[in-house]
Amino acid sequence: MAEIPTPTLEGKVPFAIPGKGILGSTYYKVFGNLSSGATPIVMLHGGPGAGHEYLLSFAELWPQYGIPVVLYDQIGCGGSTHLPETEGDKDFWQESLFIAELDNLLDHLKLRDSPGFHLLGQSWGGLLGVAFAASRPRGLQRLVLASALASIELSIRSIQLRRSELPIEAQSILNKCELEGDYTGSSYQEALMAFHKMFVCQADPLPAELILAFRTMNSDKTVYNTMYGPSVFNCNGSLVGWSSISRLPQITAPTLVYNGEFDTSHDIGQEPFFELIPRVRWVTFPNGSHMCHLDGGGLRERVLKLVGEFLVQRTAGEKTVT
Repeated sequence: MAEIPTPTLEGKVPFAIPGKGILGSTYYKVFGNLSSGATPIVMLHGGPGAGHEYLLSFAELWPQYGIPVVLYDQIGCGGSTHLPETEGDKDFWQESLFIAELDNLLDHLKLRDSPGFHLLGQSWGGLLGVAFAASRPRGLQRLVLASALASIELSIRSIQLRRSELPIEAQSILNKCELEGDYTGSSYQEALMAFHKMFVCQADPLPAELILAFRTMNSDKTVYNTMYGPSVFNCNGSLVGWSSISRLPQITAPTLVYNGEFDTSHDIGQEPFFELIPRVRWVTFPNGSHMCHLDGGGLRERVLKLVGEFLVQRTAGEKTVT
């Protein structure tokens, strides 16, 4: 997109942080009119800790499809309350914290009543979206799982499959640096960037909104380091062992699943969604990466069209895969 869009509304929602006795806040933006009568969509960003900026292209759902869009920064990142003193506290940084924050935001914006709300979760946001949808929350109309994963075990396997597709030289550098525990040196970072260019976002140059997300993550890695780990290739945080698979049959909302052909969210991580969610459609974008919605070659436009049309259609079909 040519420039960062201007929100219709933005603010901070007070959030009583569970178990900490702290009154924090959740920063949010709205694009469009929540009183228009159209069902809004709430966007769940990835990371964990990446912030909302890299999902700003979905703000186009308002002018193109009349769908109001709500984006927010999850606790611990961006414009929301930061908690650097909790780094390493795996008992605190759990799924339940983010569910409580999402519940609080929905209540503040009064989105549970008619016409309800849609959810789109990208990457880690998809994990959160699955967990939330499986509880059958009042008001949820439709669910979009964008490059999500059904479990952390499948996420780790997906990333290793993609890593094996890197040039041998890059793989060797990663192996050497990891044996030495060097995750910040220039050699490791260069090999990591090669991985990102092949599988995370193929747009060149990188879109402005993704650069903003990287800055958000790098400015405070409390959430990512504690929940995931020191590197995308070394998951040892509180998410280890996390799975949604047993909960997938409980999702009653019509669901759209999509990923990219060269996504770090490999097909093996999508299959449980398709097999176990009762009303689901799965689309894989040829030549797409983990950030299909930011890729070039018309992918950005095709993702927006797919999501927009899914959200405004009156009925959901049976299981289909594309």
